[in-house]
Amino acid sequence: MNILITGGAGYIGSHVAKQLLETSKHNITILDNLSTGSAKTLDTLKSIRAFKFVQIDLNAFDTVCEVLKENNIDTIIHFAASIVVPESVENPLKYYMNNTVNTTNLIRCAVANDVKRFIFSSTAAVYGEPVNLSETGIDESYETSPINPYGMSKLMSERVIQDTALAYKDFKYVIFRYFNVAGADINYIDGKLTPRIGQSFPNATHLIKIASECAVGKREKMAIFGDDFNTPDGTGVRDYLHVDDLADAHIKAIDYLVEDDSDIFNAGYGKGYSVKEVIETMKNVTCKEFQVDMAPRRAGDPATLISDNCKIKSKMNWTPKYEDLALICESAYAWEESV
Repeated sequence: MNILITGGAGYIGSHVAKQLLETSKHNITILDNLSTGSAKTLDTLKSIRAFKFVQIDLNAFDTVCEVLKENNIDTIIHFAASIVVPESVENPLKYYMNNTVNTTNLIRCAVANDVKRFIFSSTAAVYGEPVNLSETGIDESYETSPINPYGMSKLMSERVIQDTALAYKDFKYVIFRYFNVAGADINYIDGKLTPRIGQSFPNATHLIKIASECAVGKREKMAIFGDDFNTPDGTGVRDYLHVDDLADAHIKAIDYLVEDDSDIFNAGYGKGYSVKEVIETMKNVTCKEFQVDMAPRRAGDPATLISDNCKIKSKMNWTPKYEDLALICESAYAWEESV
């Protein structure tokens, strides 16, 4: 296959590229504007095997179409997006333009160039503020009702993908609704966890990333945003998913679409940890203490988001390997130590 990865120099995209380069013979083209992606990460990927890199913005629609045509792309894995929830509340137009409009035009280019398979990076934020949850968490049939522009921009993109597949029968998709992705490349050298790539996003807002930066000493302190949620300890509860397990799901989606129909899948472990539990785990794993302050809730943050992952396990035969929260924290810390 000839696969295009948009946002392939970024956090999740680079882990998918790494696994494809290591385990497949597919021809890989990475498209990234390097606004948040890392040139150093691309160098690491090049050490695995060759691929083509195109540095353009996704809004350069004519050039994107040329890339698809010149490389005979038949599969797109689409990661490129803006992803910070509080920023989306402050600057919604950025999110609708970069996420929804650019995705729509990428799909337009895909249809024009006879791309058969489209794998989309969506989010659990499309579910909004869940109520009356079952013990197994949110399944894919749960009502979608985003409470922030980030989640809405992704949900709108999902609808564009679905409507396109209805109109063009040869166009098939997998949509992954991610829960909280964390950690770094699981790679051991002489028995020591030594990630080659990790989360390089500047000014990151992800909890485990921030906690690992505190443990390393890159930050003096961190904050817990809200301790008055309706949760056991008052802090937000999330389903934390190791990035390598998520990358593996994308690899399986490529083969899935060869034989199976389009579908939507939650990507998570089906278990939740509170903010306080994550911070304590990071401190225990690293044997480091750091300052944690309390702060008001952030706009757009729901109390609890936990996945029901039965569908992806049964239909895609996905078997996660790195569900241990301590290992997720250890890998994130090891990455921060190395950069």
